[in-house]
Amino acid sequence: MAHEGMVIVTGGSRGIGAAVCRKLAALGHAVAVNYTERAEKAEAVADGIRKAGGRALAVKADVAEEGEIVAMFEKASRELGPLGGLVNNAGLGGDLLRFEDYPAAALERLLRVNVLGTMLCAREAVRRLSTRLGGKGGSIVNLSSVAARTGGFPGLSPYAATKGAVESFTKGLATAVAQEGIRVNAVAPGMTATDMLPQAMRETAGTGIPMGRIGAPEEIAEAIAWLISPASSYVTGSIMTVSGGR
Repeated sequence: MAHEGMVIVTGGSRGIGAAVCRKLAALGHAVAVNYTERAEKAEAVADGIRKAGGRALAVKADVAEEGEIVAMFEKASRELGPLGGLVNNAGLGGDLLRFEDYPAAALERLLRVNVLGTMLCAREAVRRLSTRLGGKGGSIVNLSSVAARTGGFPGLSPYAATKGAVESFTKGLATAVAQEGIRVNAVAPGMTATDMLPQAMRETAGTGIPMGRIGAPEEIAEAIAWLISPASSYVTGSIMTVSGGR
């Protein structure tokens, strides 16, 4: 299958992000595997894609820092070709604390990564994809969570709030760029088997999920890949819940 342009996947070194990178590469996309600290894991994901015949590049950038985001987009475009899509996957779960014990610095970091980072990466993508600005269009997929709707588990209300912001932003940006060749959607996973999910929650997960199990990163990646692809050409401003029925 021919690729539809290079895709940047933030937080691509592990979990859902790594699964998305592998899935998009298998579909023929060149993939920029973004990471902040886990260089070895990101390089392993990129190397695996290259060994399978695909094109991939590990790119370091903290999505809380504007300058690093801009540099990432420039490097990825220079080495892998024109941007075709963005998966805003990088995110923090935050600290499992009673809210009255939450330090302001931790709240600020959570907002900078989950909300500001998503917005700034989307801004850079729009600058390159918008037909109004000379681009060829493309797709942006943001990562939300069922926590945006449920408020999250006890101690995780700040995380839930950031995902509520991501969903509002997704709908608003989708409307703003709908006639510029850009589709903007979000995927809201339920409990997924990544290292962001505390062990205690994994042990009780089956009881609160209609399907009786937590999801695999690859199952979330399938939904994201569909939203990146032309198969979802009439879908924008949507939040796709992938949660086993939760």
